[in-house]
Amino acid sequence: MSRGKSESAGSPIPLLDLERQMGALKEVLLPAVEKIVAAQAFVLGAAVAEFERMVADYLGAGHAVGVANGTDALYLSLRAMEIRPGDEVITSAFTFFATAGAIHNAAGRPVFVDIDPETYNLDPAAVADAISERTRAIIPVHMFGQMAEMEPLTGLAEKHGLWLIEDAAQAIGAKALIDGAWRGAGTVGTAGCFSFYPTKNLGGWGDGGLIVTGDDEIAERLRALRVHGQEQGLGSYRHGRVGMNSRLDAIQAAVLSVKLPHLGGWNEARRAKAAFYDRQFAGLDAIKTPRAAPDRFHVYHLYTIRAARRDELKEHLAAQGIGSGIYYPLPLHLQPCFAHLGYSEGQLPEAEAACREVISLPCFPELTAEELERVARAVTAFYAV
Repeated sequence: MSRGKSESAGSPIPLLDLERQMGALKEVLLPAVEKIVAAQAFVLGAAVAEFERMVADYLGAGHAVGVANGTDALYLSLRAMEIRPGDEVITSAFTFFATAGAIHNAAGRPVFVDIDPETYNLDPAAVADAISERTRAIIPVHMFGQMAEMEPLTGLAEKHGLWLIEDAAQAIGAKALIDGAWRGAGTVGTAGCFSFYPTKNLGGWGDGGLIVTGDDEIAERLRALRVHGQEQGLGSYRHGRVGMNSRLDAIQAAVLSVKLPHLGGWNEARRAKAAFYDRQFAGLDAIKTPRAAPDRFHVYHLYTIRAARRDELKEHLAAQGIGSGIYYPLPLHLQPCFAHLGYSEGQLPEAEAACREVISLPCFPELTAEELERVARAVTAFYAV
């Protein structure tokens, strides 16, 4: 059965259904793409520049630099900050691999620290304990759509002279109350990195990424690094540094420009569905719902609970035709490729416990009220047995 074609009581409920979003915007998206095709201007150019301007305005950022994907956004930020071989970069053990992979590929040494078990974000006290004379940067990850505790992390970065790079791949539109003002994810550190992979809250029709920064010099470096290090953009053939080919496609920029004005409404829809789940699961001791800190605006890229008998629950949901996901089953410090770093099981207990217990439930904007109720009933029924 094609996803999203039927909403009868017995129809499958996917973890995410992109077809529904496409159906609602098709009449606007296709002409935007056809305009790019007609112009035959597919790489960077006016469409990308316009999207960069839109994002900078939306976030209140000084500069926005479009790149090929979210992983490159992290990597190029580290390159722009001139991370050198052996420099230590502190980040979370509980996140998608790209964060640590970018550190490694930029010649840095990932230093993994534990998380706050309530928010899944970096524990600032653990970050403070991990800082050494070789530390050059901190990369907090705004997990599942909620910003990390940026005030103590900013304080640590300033105290020790460190770069602060926000991995905001899951959190575009999220906010935190900092010094009495609401600040958007990606705008607090030296640079903020975003992914527009199709499943994100703001997703393209393929890969795409972007970096925001208020630092003029960093922005200039980033614009050069994304085009092989060319100092004056395409066509100059003068290379002040060795960069890479990481250019945002114009088609992706056109799609994202159409979608960006809808992001606020989509995020509010996610928040409403998360609030429904919170109410339904309030009396279940076997479940721990996500904690949204009062000084943060959570955009629920994923609605992730901690669940007793997690794997059995996932099987039960699948039998009911309900999609779910486990993000993430193995913490980064225990990944085989990082064995040389010397971490061992039990060293970062909160990250390890999260990997054993978390499961994400359907929470996308187009999910219907009937589907929400079915998911909630299926979860509660599992623990009623």
